[in-house]
Amino acid sequence: MTEPVSTIGLIAGGKQFPVLVARGVKARGHRLVVAGFTGHTNMDVVPLADVFRELKLGKLNQLISFLKEEKVDKVIMAGTIEKPKVMDIRHLDMRAIKLILGRKDKGDSALLGIIGREFEKEGMPVVPAHEYLPDLLSPEGVMTRREPDAREWGDLRFAWDIAKELGRMDVGQCVVVREGIVAAVEALEGTDETLRRGFRYGGPECVVVKVFKPGQQQEVDLPSLGLDTLKLMAEGKATCLGVEAGKSLFFDREAAIEFADRAGIAVVGLTADSFPESS
Repeated sequence: MTEPVSTIGLIAGGKQFPVLVARGVKARGHRLVVAGFTGHTNMDVVPLADVFRELKLGKLNQLISFLKEEKVDKVIMAGTIEKPKVMDIRHLDMRAIKLILGRKDKGDSALLGIIGREFEKEGMPVVPAHEYLPDLLSPEGVMTRREPDAREWGDLRFAWDIAKELGRMDVGQCVVVREGIVAAVEALEGTDETLRRGFRYGGPECVVVKVFKPGQQQEVDLPSLGLDTLKLMAEGKATCLGVEAGKSLFFDREAAIEFADRAGIAVVGLTADSFPESS
């Protein structure tokens, strides 16, 4: 059955993700309306848009009005936005202030969830970006030539449990450990800075795990990784990366795995049932 043509509203942040999503949307024949933010959006997305408008960050009412004017059917959020700048009250309009600053819980998933519900109330449901890029989802199992050794499997199990527990509290998605000791957990700074800090304190042979937070919305906030992640791990002499299979976005996967093989880093897609009995 042919997919009905829709008008997709893409809220575009930085890096390559919004560009990939835009290509996926256009490949399916949909009309693409893109909202970008000054200083945040990867402007390579602009030529792919049927309509593009650059807005100031935090002007939620303007954003919703623009998407409604263009008769958007569904909304996708893709790309990085620096959360400290999002939370700067000087950038927020009254609609955003009422939604965000009145909440006690200001974790990433909570904030993205309430913003998503605001679009839905306006008749524009938020849909998962990977709906248009299913090949980006991390597969299950060992992806590299080298499998994790017994020590790394033990750290993967330990980091998985820690990351899931932190995720329930909407803290972060990434944990760096070494031999059963937590070297760093992700907070406001994002994954790259978490890795640098973790490798500085944990030293060589750290293990990194990224998971999907329990209760978070797949529509707005899947964990992601790629070639840059593996390069940071090689610089920090980390030896193993575990990512949640089917619920993580893996950019540049082929190049990243080739790099990991050259660097001797084991990469594995995890589920709750992935761990050997002895780990």
